[in-house]
Amino acid sequence: MIYDFNTIMDRSDNYSAKHDEAAKKFGREDIIPLWIADMDLKTAKPIIDAMIDRANQGMFGYTSRPERYFELVKEWQKKKNNWDVDVNYMSHSTGVMPMMCHFMREFLGKGEKVIVQPPVYSEFFTAVEDWGGELVYNPLEYIDGDYYMDFDDLEAKAKQGAKYLIVCNPHNPVGRVWTKEELTRLGQICLDNGIMVISDEIHSDLILWDNKHIPMASISEEFAKNTMTCISATKTFNLAGLQVSTTVFPTIELKEKYEDVQGRLDSKRNNCFSLVSNMAAYEYGEEWLEQLLTYIEGNIEYIINFCKENIPQIKPNRPDCTYLMWLDCKDLGLEGDDLVDFFINKARLGLNDGRSFGQGGEGYMRLNVACSRLLLEKAMNQLKEAIINK
Repeated sequence: MIYDFNTIMDRSDNYSAKHDEAAKKFGREDIIPLWIADMDLKTAKPIIDAMIDRANQGMFGYTSRPERYFELVKEWQKKKNNWDVDVNYMSHSTGVMPMMCHFMREFLGKGEKVIVQPPVYSEFFTAVEDWGGELVYNPLEYIDGDYYMDFDDLEAKAKQGAKYLIVCNPHNPVGRVWTKEELTRLGQICLDNGIMVISDEIHSDLILWDNKHIPMASISEEFAKNTMTCISATKTFNLAGLQVSTTVFPTIELKEKYEDVQGRLDSKRNNCFSLVSNMAAYEYGEEWLEQLLTYIEGNIEYIINFCKENIPQIKPNRPDCTYLMWLDCKDLGLEGDDLVDFFINKARLGLNDGRSFGQGGEGYMRLNVACSRLLLEKAMNQLKEAIINK
């Protein structure tokens, strides 16, 4: 079937965090919210139908996860990424970040170090620091319009001792799909220094144009035994409110230890809708996803062309993946709170402040383009008018 992504969706009765919390976050009611990473687009019809069928049963007791559940994850990874992953190493969680927080709570000692690569998803910082860990920063390098890992700095930091490294693969917010060569070098540095890799691959299905995602654990058996991979259909199919993810552990022993934690926290089961939606997504969602990615590519090209032709002070990146664009706003001549205030109170747009992503985020804003083109056009014209009247 042909999906309609161009209709502006009304989420006023949707209990949407992006919309319902926008006024509180940004301080005004007339904001166009283009911040939190979910989509203002309907998910695939087979997923909706699966949840309607489940709801029509009228009984919502505790769920039992069928063997087919993880088999579908395995089949998807094989088809999309040529990764032969063993279902026996998979475990359910209520989301990538809940999983990571539970993991750090249990397996990160007070004062133990975790390497992160800013500018990067801010929840990594809190997941480490809230449980007593120490963050070690290995900032990305910005060279000739794109971002790269600084391996010299990483080697130096790794030798100082760290327990884990969190890699965002693909990267949020700068949109890089890391190459096999880059991941191999990172993985070898971690192996040589006794650092386990935690690979957040939640954006890995949203690969744009001719880019290719490489699962960290697929590169070699050595890497597989040293990598914990976090994947989910929620970012891909706009299911974040259903709170579900899959973790592929490096060893059965570590998986069992984690599942013991889940048992003690009483969080080991899917809810009934996350189970059926996840299965329907992986089994029947590919047609929708292909159309979505084409639409997202068009939205990205629209933003790039609009800025070039109308507001050259804003320099958007062309991401390799996902629906999040990283806007270089330094030529506006505004810094810090003044830049954020300009977007909120002059342009009436709710974007993510680049500073929240850590070092290297100053002067940037993150824009979510997973919405109707018509809404994006309205937003960009508001931004253009605000810059003209600045």
